Amino acid sequence: MKIVSRYLSRELLISILLVMLALLALFAFFDLIQELDNFGKGSYGIGQVLLFVLLSVPGHVYEVAPVAVLIGTMYTLANLARYSELVILRVSGVSVLALGKVLLRVGLVFAVLTFLVGEVVAPLSERVAHRMRIQATDSVVAQDFRSGLWAKDGNSFVNIEEVLPDLQVLNIHIYEFDPAFRLRAITNAKSGSFDHGRWDLRGVTQTTFGEHNNLRTQVLPQADWRSVIRPELLSVLLVVPEKMSAWNLYSFIQHLSANKQKTTRHEIALWSKMAYPVACMVMVVLALPFGFLQQRAGGISTKIFAGIMLGISYQVLNRLFVHIGLLNDWPPSLSATIPTLMYFAAGVGLVLLVERR
Repeated sequence: MKIVSRYLSRELLISILLVMLALLALFAFFDLIQELDNFGKGSYGIGQVLLFVLLSVPGHVYEVAPVAVLIGTMYTLANLARYSELVILRVSGVSVLALGKVLLRVGLVFAVLTFLVGEVVAPLSERVAHRMRIQATDSVVAQDFRSGLWAKDGNSFVNIEEVLPDLQVLNIHIYEFDPAFRLRAITNAKSGSFDHGRWDLRGVTQTTFGEHNNLRTQVLPQADWRSVIRPELLSVLLVVPEKMSAWNLYSFIQHLSANKQKTTRHEIALWSKMAYPVACMVMVVLALPFGFLQQRAGGISTKIFAGIMLGISYQVLNRLFVHIGLLNDWPPSLSATIPTLMYFAAGVGLVLLVERR
């Protein structure tokens, strides 16, 4: 069985890696086409465009890994069935479940690989890529509102108009309220940078609202501002939640919860981070029964096409349930894991059916 295990593992690894490289190349091509819209802005030339596309590749691993495992496994099993190698293994006493264990070990390798890339490589490469593009195009971090970034800090509301690639902030407006939500002070600063646990604000104008509508305004060249808003929280603006690391997602969710802000999208992204590596093993289970279909039920090309369609349907269902979950306020754990659980149930059912035959 050790010889069989090594042989199957080698064939699976080669097939899955080739499929993954092909899918990543396809995504990189789409990124290249999209980035051509920014080509020529500032110093954003062809070298920067290609570097941005290259740095974006690790972020696509999460998206393509389950599909690559599915298609690669189906191709390998169909190729083995074509030359009756699976039949010989069955006649030799190797059960479907025993083969499944071998395949699951390969799926586990890609699950760990996907998790490590998603946690270590992708968040860093995404931040570097976006900062490089922002610097080259002489722009600022894109915000959800025209007025910039809005954040809640205790009883204060903070508006930051611009966030530079080095995480310096420009045009900061801090609106301080008392517990009864009466406006007590407005602080405006031209710029700010984080140093030694505090923000160093420059060009500060502060207006204080006292009793009986008394106003007091003072202008300061420099002022300290201590806030729960840290550079690592601002850095999430450079990366969409789906491509952030699980730890950064968790930290940002805690920050949003502490300020009573909605966290559904980030929680779904966090659960997806946990579900996607597991999906690599689920796809192995789903692909296993297709290797035992009779050749008259379809050759290699038919099974590869079936694998592609299953992979596409998985991605579509994932996105569909994420959007439905956001709209209907479903529990994030369900929104992120329902498609994976559905495919796992289908795979187990087909494996048991093949084993009975």
